[in-house]
Amino acid sequence: MNIPILRTELRRSVAPWAGAVVPAVALAFLYLISGPWWHGASQWTVQWTPMALWTRSLLVILWPVAIGLGALQGLRDHRSKITELLTSTPRPARHRAAVLAGMTALTLASGYALLVLVGAVQVFTGPTAYTHLAWLPISLVAALALGAGAALGMGIGRALPSVLTPPMLTVAAFLATNLLRASADFAVPQAAVSNRLALLSPASADARNALWTLSGSVHLGQTLWLLGMAATGVALLAAANRRGRLLALTPLLAGAVIALLVLPSDPRRSYVVDPVAATQVCDGPVCVAKIHEARLADLAGPGKKALSLMKDALGDQAPGSIHESTAPRAISAEPERPRDDVLISFDDVVLAKAEGDELTRVLIGQGLAPLCFPRTQNASGRLDDLAAQGIAAGWVLGDLKPLDGSVWTTGDQAEEARPRWDKLNALPRAEQVARIKALHTASVSCAEGRLDVLADAGGSSR
Repeated sequence: MNIPILRTELRRSVAPWAGAVVPAVALAFLYLISGPWWHGASQWTVQWTPMALWTRSLLVILWPVAIGLGALQGLRDHRSKITELLTSTPRPARHRAAVLAGMTALTLASGYALLVLVGAVQVFTGPTAYTHLAWLPISLVAALALGAGAALGMGIGRALPSVLTPPMLTVAAFLATNLLRASADFAVPQAAVSNRLALLSPASADARNALWTLSGSVHLGQTLWLLGMAATGVALLAAANRRGRLLALTPLLAGAVIALLVLPSDPRRSYVVDPVAATQVCDGPVCVAKIHEARLADLAGPGKKALSLMKDALGDQAPGSIHESTAPRAISAEPERPRDDVLISFDDVVLAKAEGDELTRVLIGQGLAPLCFPRTQNASGRLDDLAAQGIAAGWVLGDLKPLDGSVWTTGDQAEEARPRWDKLNALPRAEQVARIKALHTASVSCAEGRLDVLADAGGSSR
């Protein structure tokens, strides 16, 4: 097709508007709403993979919009009453369909690329030390999803030429995408449908951990499904009769069947840990994942000091190293609690906000009384965990202070910790050491009533 005809087609289509809507809606959502994409270690402007996942998670809104705009474009010939005229021209219908679908897909992909570019510039100029291209497939499949959705919408709009088709199709796509997306998130224990079926949603789950990425089988299965969707959309655009429309469904069904065979059945094989990003980078006994290597310099000094103080207080029973936890787990799952290591997470809101001596205090608390319940932006943690860490760190450092960053106030922490702190300090030194060791043991096993061992040698266990 020559350039003048292409320009004419472009002016008569919704393609330019569709390309503008994608970045406008997405950026307005990201910047006007203070959501989890602005907090914690998985912010969309801090690391490459979280940026790709957060922008792709917006397909829960953008993909239904793309389908609706495509359906609106598919009504053009019917609204103009030129369907019979076009069928009498020598130009094959498949050529017109391919050009129209291709232009719309290209503008949508360009709009999505602009959204990704905004995030990429901020990540590139940010503090990340882990630069890689493993995030690209996440964004490429998202761009394909927008183009395929628009093509399918155009085909359905042409096959069902009603003014109600675009809004009904948009609402249906929005409901289906939300249902499938929620079920594909292994960090959320509830699932309404099977994992394979859930992964047919083009929208990814939220980036709740900077180490998580989509597996290769997910990329492959979703690509096959979306290519079948795009082929069906173009075929429906070109179909001239009922038989042709029925045959046009073949690529969609074939893509779905093949995709369901390729996509993983286990949610834990959908979102996997990036092995390179999870590689431990160490400064002596203090280690972090490579993706957080930039934080090691600030962590190493307070970490070594915390290990030394715990060693002086508890001897050989004290933890000997600090490592960042890289094991994937559900939001409500209990954190790991090894006896010999201090496991940390930069998603811990208390640790993330601590610096210098305060960071040393937090690390001592985590080492002697590791968390039984997660403490993130999405999970506020337990007051007894916070009190146990405050008491343990205070005992080593010689003063009881609340830990900052938690949803629990200074008064809450004092009310929970002060009576036990007073009873602990009234005991002989040898008995205090024994009680702190008992607290460490009870916390590692996450025993019920673990705070009671500080004042009562009998604390009950789970």
